[in-house]
Amino acid sequence: MTKPRSGQMLVERAIGRDGEILRGNRRRGVRSVTVNAVESPLGWLLARGMVTRRQFDAGEQLRSDWERGGLSARVTMQWDAAPIGRQRGGSASGPDLMAGQIDARRRFEGAVAAAGPGLSDILWRVVCSGEGMREAETALGWPARAGKLVLVLALDRIADYYRIA
Repeated sequence: MTKPRSGQMLVERAIGRDGEILRGNRRRGVRSVTVNAVESPLGWLLARGMVTRRQFDAGEQLRSDWERGGLSARVTMQWDAAPIGRQRGGSASGPDLMAGQIDARRRFEGAVAAAGPGLSDILWRVVCSGEGMREAETALGWPARAGKLVLVLALDRIADYYRIA
């Protein structure tokens, strides 16, 4: 890791053939990319020592499953062909999900369930949605600095779920 200037922490990440960022002890990728690790709220917390590497990795895995599962809102037009319905005026029953998306959704739902109902709100807001800690605490009606403690507990639970050592 290098710190070229204030507000940046550049990290080299391996990229696989399918464009996926390889994490942990997986094999070396086809190419690499430099990313700013403090770009996300979770990265910001890691850079300041407020979360451990294990907690950060658990949060990144949760966000990865959320993105792979296609759970984020679409921001562009979907150019797929219109579904063909079996009945007049109807359309197909739903989107055709690939196996990878289904697995990612199962992992995401399992991790959120492992975190528990009181902890999943802060997880989703900070890790998946990218809200800052202050915005998440305000939206949830929590006092200042309470969100970090709850987030750390939630990240520990999903790290156990993902079996991150």
